[in-house]
Amino acid sequence: MRTRFDEQLDLLHKELITMGALCEDAIARSVKALDGRDLALAKSVPEISARIDRKERDIEGLCLKLLLQQQPVATDLRTISSALKMVTDMERIGDNSGDIAEIIVTTNLTGVDEAADVHDMAQAVIQMVTNSIDAFVKRDTALARQVMADDDMVDGYFDRIKNALICRLRSPEADVEYALDLLMVVKYLERIGDHAVNVARWVLFSITGSRERE
Repeated sequence: MRTRFDEQLDLLHKELITMGALCEDAIARSVKALDGRDLALAKSVPEISARIDRKERDIEGLCLKLLLQQQPVATDLRTISSALKMVTDMERIGDNSGDIAEIIVTTNLTGVDEAADVHDMAQAVIQMVTNSIDAFVKRDTALARQVMADDDMVDGYFDRIKNALICRLRSPEADVEYALDLLMVVKYLERIGDHAVNVARWVLFSITGSRERE
């Protein structure tokens, strides 16, 4: 019985890794589309987001099966319940990536002056997502806490880009629509970072039994 349970837990880990990889792909496609004004790439993101939605349902089904059929002990119960919470945040990461892609498709964000900061912010966010999933699979509390610490860096990028856009808007020739569109893009990136932090906190709960907050 325990062997079967361990096999299903291993499957859960693999499914979470797959879902995490899809989240990374969705973010990366959105940001690359922004960098190169690649509408075709941006239009491919909703399909990735749909795959993330399907993966969320698959993982929820697996978790419920483990709960109902295997009668897990306390530690395993925390792992399963944490996975159920994690996939909710991961699904929202997919949604936010889709929101960024939609902005790219429906607006004219070309020649982004803040491109370097946006790119660096996106890379930091992708790393947070990757590390949050790795922390769960490896049961690595230090890596989970690193994700939480890295959120300050992402918030710093957001503030810097926001302030640059505020300065831009002071000019009489300012393109207000451009500034608002780019602000929404970086706000979605900032939210993705927040979801990665939530995943990291559930990782800590699954390991320690307590969910750390700021």
